[in-house]
Amino acid sequence: MWPGRRVRQDSGMALAPSRARPASLRAAGRADSDYGAPGRPDWRGVDWRAHLHDLELDGRRVHYVDLGQGDGPPVVFVHGLGGCWQNFLENIPAAAERRRTIALDLPGFGRSELPAGDVSITNYARTVEGLCEALGLGPTVVVGNSMGGFVAADLALLAPERVERLALVAAAGITSTDVRREPARTFIRAGAAMTAIGAREIEQFLIRPRARQLAYGWVVRHPTRLAPDLLWEQAQGVGKPGFLLALDALSSYDFRERLPEIACPTLVVQGTDDMIVPLRDAYEFERLIPRSRTLIMLDTGHLAMLERAATFNQALLEFLDAPAAEAAPPGEQVVEA
Repeated sequence: MWPGRRVRQDSGMALAPSRARPASLRAAGRADSDYGAPGRPDWRGVDWRAHLHDLELDGRRVHYVDLGQGDGPPVVFVHGLGGCWQNFLENIPAAAERRRTIALDLPGFGRSELPAGDVSITNYARTVEGLCEALGLGPTVVVGNSMGGFVAADLALLAPERVERLALVAAAGITSTDVRREPARTFIRAGAAMTAIGAREIEQFLIRPRARQLAYGWVVRHPTRLAPDLLWEQAQGVGKPGFLLALDALSSYDFRERLPEIACPTLVVQGTDDMIVPLRDAYEFERLIPRSRTLIMLDTGHLAMLERAATFNQALLEFLDAPAAEAAPPGEQVVEA
């Protein structure tokens, strides 16, 4: 399915915050050609305004993008902490060529209003379920990154009939649940940085390589290899009112004992140099979810779907198209750096 060699799995190792460290500017020059390669079709060719919508759920506005059509369950993208639907700009056009594709701003992020009730992982999952129901989507393929992976997996537990397949990209929900007992410094550092720096300030960072490395080096492996306009779009998710509430929700909910209940085929994607979610978390998801497999991307940080968009899209489309019995055969594949 994917080229590469196996990486040793050690499920017996105690889970701990990631030990990955930022790459240097010089290291970016040694990255392989797959790193930063754009997805196809180019997201810049899409008239996004024509596909943006707002829907009222529980008395609050939820913002989402909706495009594409085709046979098979629709694809729903769910962003992470401090994110927005633009976190999947490189992936939505590719999925929309095959299926109806939706990406939303979770409540309190992007252009979605804070929820009327409590902020929690399960309530986020209920929002995704409510949006799917309102749009008449039926069974879906849910793709979640970071906190969005936590939400997506919880949706598969909350409404298994809604999730036909599940893709977890650097998903939270394993190490993140130990944040109170073993402080996950990467989450806290990321939160402090992104709430203190606004989108306008980040725009100034994009024109200077060293500053770009400083602003984004904790979340992507080689910021200078990613297009400035793509990074600018990611900045639209920072400084939103839901951030600190969501950070608390991440650390106050533990669903690990229930993960074996997820029955749908599951693809677990993880970068080896993710500073926020450690590689071992991917192996733990694979161990706990019966019909799962991992795709490990070398020399890759927390946003594999943007850092290696072309390879990620190919893997995702193969996952969508594979017969259910073949969608997640046991094992692990590695993308060579």
